[in-house]
Amino acid sequence: MNLRILAIGDLGNNILILKKFSKNLDIHLIDFPRKGVSKITYVSSEQEFFNSLKISQQVKYINKIKKNFDLCMVMSWAGARVAYLAGLNYVMYFTGNDIRTPPFEKNAKEPYLKKSVNNFNWFERKFYRIVFNNALACVTQNQIFHNHLIKYRRDGIRMDRIPVYTTIFHENVKPAELVKKKFTFFSPQRNGPEKGMELLWKALKLCKQDFEIIMIDWFDDRTEEEKIIIKNLLEKKPNQVKFISLIKREDMPRYYRFADAVLGQMRGGFTSGVEREAVFCHRVVISYSDPDIKYHLDGKIVESPYQPKSKDPKKIAEIIDKVVESEKFRQQLWKDEFEFMNKLSDPNECVKEWEKLFRDLFEKSHTIYRNTSKIKLKIINIFSNLMESLVYSQTMKKKNIEGWGEDEYRRLWK
Repeated sequence: MNLRILAIGDLGNNILILKKFSKNLDIHLIDFPRKGVSKITYVSSEQEFFNSLKISQQVKYINKIKKNFDLCMVMSWAGARVAYLAGLNYVMYFTGNDIRTPPFEKNAKEPYLKKSVNNFNWFERKFYRIVFNNALACVTQNQIFHNHLIKYRRDGIRMDRIPVYTTIFHENVKPAELVKKKFTFFSPQRNGPEKGMELLWKALKLCKQDFEIIMIDWFDDRTEEEKIIIKNLLEKKPNQVKFISLIKREDMPRYYRFADAVLGQMRGGFTSGVEREAVFCHRVVISYSDPDIKYHLDGKIVESPYQPKSKDPKKIAEIIDKVVESEKFRQQLWKDEFEFMNKLSDPNECVKEWEKLFRDLFEKSHTIYRNTSKIKLKIINIFSNLMESLVYSQTMKKKNIEGWGEDEYRRLWK
């Protein structure tokens, strides 16, 4: 009998991919209302959406349906918050700055920023720490994120495999019908300091070959500091760069196939969605790969073949020029990347690891209901509801109206 998994929230379509490829898990995904970039860049599929922005209404709905499931899985702190308030046994899955700069960490900063990315008060930080501590298990990918996770939970689980939606991203996709006048790179990730945008800008000024880069008009905007950095960088835009509007995720493979090569991130040192998807579309990817980061796959330690191995703009420029200049180099680098990705991101292999984890956890928990005091949980929910009605409804109102529009905001804030 299949385990019934209630998933709350999704990032990067990771849960949708597990849902698509798993034969032994019945996954029901409930996601948060989407707008703007998040609505365009995520695959439309068989997920349900909360019909309210109110936490109290989201918790109320989960309480109504939780009896139909065996365990809960969450991505994002918003998902974990709902699962905790609903008294569930939940697994938290981290894939980026959600664990690098967790909301319970005071003055949490990214290494490339001067100011904190979080602005939570003492009560909020305390609450999120409780949410984190009460997770049945915490899972993350790769060495970097796992190092952050085990600072807070020694039992943090590392699963390096992260799936690609291979029914969408593959070599048989028809290329986008665009005019190509010269060697063309496609670079679709969010632009900003997190992805090393300024490093790429410096490298492009050092390049000797003639080429064009198609980038997406999508930028880091979590903080005012990031917005200022972006503004300054755009004023110095290299001549090779051309921006286009956001495209739907389902259309991304066509752009990968149109391009001669793909540019990924230049700072993180690990593979993200772009690096994985493009390779399955049979396109070579240039992306900074930290030589100190190793991957654990099937009991073996594996190194990433992505290049360059340095964040030095001069080294980045050398690899870009070499990819443009040499077809032989392009083909060999892509083959190495594809062999690596076939091991790291085969969705069927990823699913096997998650199925085993859920089976092991269910053998210990036996139920989706967390072993907690009902009175304590009720008191916490009352406090949360008061904060929502007396504080957040006012402090977030202006921002929500700007993001959603007044009519849609009124519909969702009910």
